[in-house]
Order: sequence, then C-alpha cells, then structure tokens
Amino acid sequence: MPIGTTTSPRQRPVAFLLSPGPAEVAAARRAGARAVVVAPGPSVPSDREGAERRVRTDWRDHRRLVGALGRLAEVRPGRACVFGFGPDAALAAARANEALGLPGTPADAVTALMDKAALRARSNALHAARPVSFVRCGRAALIPFLTALIGYPCVVKPRAGSGGEGLRAVRDAAEAEAAVHDYPEVTDLLVEEYLEGPRLGVAALSRQGHHRVLGWTHHHPAPHPAPPPGVRVAAGIRPGAGVAPGTGPRSGAAAAAAAVRRGPGYQVPVALDAGTAEAVRALVRGVLDLAGHRDGPSHAEVVLTPYGPRLAEAHARPGAEECAELLRLTHGTDVLGTAVAAALGLPGPVRRPPVAAHAGLRYVDFPPGCRLDGLTGALAAARAVPGVVRVPLAVPADATVQHAPSGSLHHAYVLATGPTRHALARSLDRATALLRVPAPDPAPHTPNPRGIHIPRPRSGHGDD
Repeated sequence: MPIGTTTSPRQRPVAFLLSPGPAEVAAARRAGARAVVVAPGPSVPSDREGAERRVRTDWRDHRRLVGALGRLAEVRPGRACVFGFGPDAALAAARANEALGLPGTPADAVTALMDKAALRARSNALHAARPVSFVRCGRAALIPFLTALIGYPCVVKPRAGSGGEGLRAVRDAAEAEAAVHDYPEVTDLLVEEYLEGPRLGVAALSRQGHHRVLGWTHHHPAPHPAPPPGVRVAAGIRPGAGVAPGTGPRSGAAAAAAAVRRGPGYQVPVALDAGTAEAVRALVRGVLDLAGHRDGPSHAEVVLTPYGPRLAEAHARPGAEECAELLRLTHGTDVLGTAVAAALGLPGPVRRPPVAAHAGLRYVDFPPGCRLDGLTGALAAARAVPGVVRVPLAVPADATVQHAPSGSLHHAYVLATGPTRHALARSLDRATALLRVPAPDPAPHTPNPRGIHIPRPRSGHGDD
C-alpha cells in the first residue's frame, strides 16, 4: 500500500524527533506520521503534546543513537526518518539517517552549510562582480589588523555556529581592540564586511535537488544606541549581538526595576518587487546547489544590500518554530509539517487558509539580576491584549536572570496578529510594555541565635 494511504496507526511512517519542542511534535502529527520523541533526559512537555512513544537515549552520542534506534522494528527504509530541527540536532539526525539507511539530508550537506568560510566562498561565486569581502582569523590578536583590512563597519563571527552565537559587529578600531578579549587566543573566526540592508529569513524545502522557497519573514533588529559619527549601521545586525555585556549582574530592587530590553523580531508579509523576489530565490537555490543540499528543509538569512541580495548564513534545518508559525498564520504554509511529510513520502498536511493578514513577533529580555517573582500577572495581561496569540516564557517564573542571553536566545517573546501592519505594531507594543518586572518586596529576615538578622535564602534556580 503506498505511503500516505494507510489508516492504521501502526502502518503510518514514524518520525523520530531529537529533543523536539511541542510545535515539532504537533507538526509530525499534522503530516500524518507517528511522533516518537528521542531525548536523553526524563519526560519533557513534548511527550504530552501528542508523541506516541519515547526513546530515552543521548542522541549526541552517535553510536548510542544508532544502537537505540537500530533495534526498533519501526526503523525501516521509506517508513521512518530521524529529524533534528535544532542547531545541535541537525547533524546528529543526518548521520543517524545515513547509518540506518533512512531518507534525509546528507551529512555532507549539513556540514557544508555549517562552514561559514566555505559557504561564503561558494556564495561569492554567484555574484562574482561584487563579492562579499571576508578573511579567516586563527588568532584573536589579529582581529584589529584584519578588521582594518576589511574596513569598518565589519563583522566578526565563529567559522562554525548558528543563531548569532559569538557574533560581534565592529564599528571602529576601539571596538576591534575590545573584541580581542571576546574570543580564545587560538580560535577559528571569520571577519567579513558588514552587509547593510533589510534582512530576510527564507524557508525552503528541497526534494531530489529541486528547491522550493516556502516563504520569508522580515527581521527587525533590536533598538540600539546611535553609532559613532560617520558610521552607518545596517538594519540587519545590532552592534555586539551575541556577546554578553561585561558588567556583572545587578541585584535587589534596582535591578528588578530596570527596564525590560526589547529584542529583535520578525514580521510577515514581506512586500518585495518581482525582480527582488526572484533574485532572493535564485540566491537561495544557488547556495543550496553549491552546498550539495538535495533533500530536506533549509533556512537562509539574506540581506537585501544596494548591490542585490547577499547571503548572511544558511542551515540545513528549518528556522525557529515561532518564525514558522508566522508563515502558517499569514500564508497557510506549514513549514515543519511539510518538511516531515516530504522526508517520509507523505502527501503533506492539509493546507489551511490564512487566519491573519499580518503577523509578527518581538523578543523580550529581562535585565541581569532580575528575580521574576510576580511576573504571572504581567504574562496574563500581555496574553489578554487583542491580537496576541501567545507569550511563552523561557525562564522559570521564580528564577533569577543570571546574565543577558546570547545569540538568538531570548527570555520570552510576544507573537501577535493584526488586520493591518499598524494594528499589529500596536498589539506588540502594548503586550511588550506589560512585561515589566516588579520590584520585589524586601526579603523577610530571620534572626539567628546571636540575634543577627539574616535574609531568607533565595532560590538558586536561574537562567543559565
């Protein structure tokens, strides 16, 4: 019986999901697959969101993962696939699929997109008349020399990595000298010119070498202080992104009363003229071809520079699940469900009509030293704002924020919809403004045997 026509649960193909979030489990079910969670630790919320089975193993160990899955009767070519939608899981899933003879993105294609230096060289071949200037850096002490060679402003980032982790925008010689202390003495970095212009997150799906662009979102950078005189800062990157500030965490009411930091965000739809849209598609398809990416999902960050679209980075996995949700809300495009269905040969999830004309999200971060007691009311108020779809919190409500998040990690985000762009902005502004951390009441004091008042110990649980 052809895949996709079965009705018995036992006959449906199996999606083995490496430490998935609830959205990924739900996507596998929408695709018509049996969702099996593979994770090293105890039960997680994903298990309660529709997963039919759980395999407890440390998938970061290749031999353990292959051994654990290889013993299962469900692991048969054409009837199962391992999926890793997170930054660390994509390569583990690709290697497991190859070892088990299952379909999926080849491991070589995953690693080709992870190597930023090789990827930059390949993508430059697509616009040889105006390539992006870059140079590799093996020692942190060389950063001032190499950034001056490339020219200011420029970007320093690890050769391997994702989500802006370790990325730093350098605007002048002083910032270049400061950047030396942000990396190990012996390192593997990339220094490249600053790409100025609007930034897009592009979702694509490849099948047998045919690349279909599923949609794109517009990235809005976080507000940042004005740059030094004479320096223009592109819209796609904020100075110092991905690098935690050097100041230590504050404590007490002063820290808790500090303003919530508004982070970057994404918005759809994106209005592009026909020529620009086709140039973006051509760039993404060309990059995937050059990387040998023939099957599976991908996510690319593209900057619309004055010289045309240029690649910022690309990965052999979908983008963040909240960005995929924006496309579902406004275009009816199920990025995660379509990726699962394609790998398993299923017809795909039923395409549903869009539910909103505009959708967007805004990330929110709380200042270091903040204890998030009392945030429950603020979350409820933010979620009650008209147009708000959800406001998930990544930090436990009784935790203390230990440090600023790095890269693409954030403490919370607001996702909303609206009939117009301005209505969407109002909903995001209102909900974000409500997420303020109240100053905690003074800690009760307990006298010790000597009559000295000692503050009650606080929970050691924090955001690491």
